[in-house]
Amino acid sequence: MFGRTKNKAWKNLENIYKHFKDTQMKDLFATDPKRGELYAEQLETMLVDYSKNRIDDKVLEALFGLARERGLKEKINDMFSGKKINTTENRAVLHIALRNRANTPIYVDGRDVMPQINATLEKVKDFSEAVRLGRFTGYTGKKLTNIVNIGIGGSDLGPYMVCEALRHYWAKGINCYFISNIDGTGCAEVLNKIDPETTLFIVASKTFTTIETLTNARTCRKWLVDALGEHAVAKHFIALSTNKEEVEKFGINPDNMFAFWDFVGGRYSVWSAIGMIIAIAIGYKNFERILDGAFTMDEHFKNTEFEHNIPVILALIGIWYNNFYGVHRYGVIPYDQYLQYLPAYLQQLDMESNGKSVTLDNKYVDYATGPALFGGAGTNVQHSFFQLLHQGTEIVPIDLIVPAISHNEIGAHHQILLANVLAQGEALMRGKTEEEAAAEMEAAGKSQAEINRMKKYKSFSGNRPTNTIVLKKVDPFTLGMLVAMYEHKVFVQSVIWNVNAFDQFGVELGKKLALNILPELQGTAHNIEHDSSTAALIKYIKNIRK
Repeated sequence: MFGRTKNKAWKNLENIYKHFKDTQMKDLFATDPKRGELYAEQLETMLVDYSKNRIDDKVLEALFGLARERGLKEKINDMFSGKKINTTENRAVLHIALRNRANTPIYVDGRDVMPQINATLEKVKDFSEAVRLGRFTGYTGKKLTNIVNIGIGGSDLGPYMVCEALRHYWAKGINCYFISNIDGTGCAEVLNKIDPETTLFIVASKTFTTIETLTNARTCRKWLVDALGEHAVAKHFIALSTNKEEVEKFGINPDNMFAFWDFVGGRYSVWSAIGMIIAIAIGYKNFERILDGAFTMDEHFKNTEFEHNIPVILALIGIWYNNFYGVHRYGVIPYDQYLQYLPAYLQQLDMESNGKSVTLDNKYVDYATGPALFGGAGTNVQHSFFQLLHQGTEIVPIDLIVPAISHNEIGAHHQILLANVLAQGEALMRGKTEEEAAAEMEAAGKSQAEINRMKKYKSFSGNRPTNTIVLKKVDPFTLGMLVAMYEHKVFVQSVIWNVNAFDQFGVELGKKLALNILPELQGTAHNIEHDSSTAALIKYIKNIRK
């Protein structure tokens, strides 16, 4: 792997940064009245305006040069052709195959994976429609209208986010619930709302051994059996898994087991059978529209030159801030209530993928990799953390996402929402000088003493970057494009940083230690060696629980 001072393109960007770092965006806009048009890209029903960033043509040219020097085009082709780019686990990375609407062959170890993907999607279609139309019923013959997804990580965050984003499309009478947290409250709150006779549980675990998922599933199983008897399990549980033996042990009919593959990571799996609850909620035709949207973004990403390639541009701008400005965080703010869970979904996608400190060359990095991501639904967050974004000492690049048309056009609500998102981008870029603040107070009749006392408090430094992503409407197709865009952005950054975006060994250590601590809390093991803090905490908690 290159050291940051050994790479020609990297050194070029360091030199550009030295001369460019204090450039004001409002000066760039004043110099070029067409900047807003030039630094924007449109794909189908999505417009991405990246003009409110600390960039110009020279910066972008250097960033594209870095991408070419890192062999980005070849790496993109490697992923789409089924090469095993997940090198630490010796796996291909083929979430793109799940939405390969052209159905062109994609080979792994000499075998075309498309037939098995198509077969599983057809099985998802048949089952989801059978549930929706009442052909597949519960043990007592009642229609299954309460659909409960039991999973964690990618088996929960993706389906949860998409179901909420597309709630407008839910079938009448269908209710979706999600259980992920091992905290028993998660189970209890859902089970208190549903009727066993009308509930279908979807257990999403590739190995069918994930402790959180299986613990929750067993609790739900007991609840069902207590109400309807042991024989009801096969009519009220299905599995998204590859472990047929454990699925059958649980009591699930293996005909109702839906497979997915080791070339699809959990956080990239929403396009697979993991999307079963989505297909039931919104209908398989709408689920296919999600795949269509993602495929459209895939084709754009694979075939478009870097200068107009949306995921590439966004990724490289992120590199510019992370590695040259030293800004190791960014926010995603969807101005749409339906997209309220998008930031949480993207947290896993981005931070689990690129939160790495070892390169593909098996060396520790000497530069920053994945940034911390946070966010929330606008306009709510304007009344929480936006104070820091405007006047805090930390610069935080922001993605502002908004649909031009709402599914719920009530009075002036959406116009007010649109006005807010556009105003935030402009305000973060322009800021307000002390002189402008003083002039405003003077026009309001404030005394000179009051002006002198308050003008610093009411000034804003500005020059704070945003991308504005305008969707026509939050529909299945557009959501598919949006999610795929972020997937590819994360991949591009992993290529630049030379890390593997598709493993997640950091998730495992805490889980393994938890398995050591659990027997102590249960009283079946003693005197396991811990640090003094952990040992004292175990003792304290056990005493309280007595």
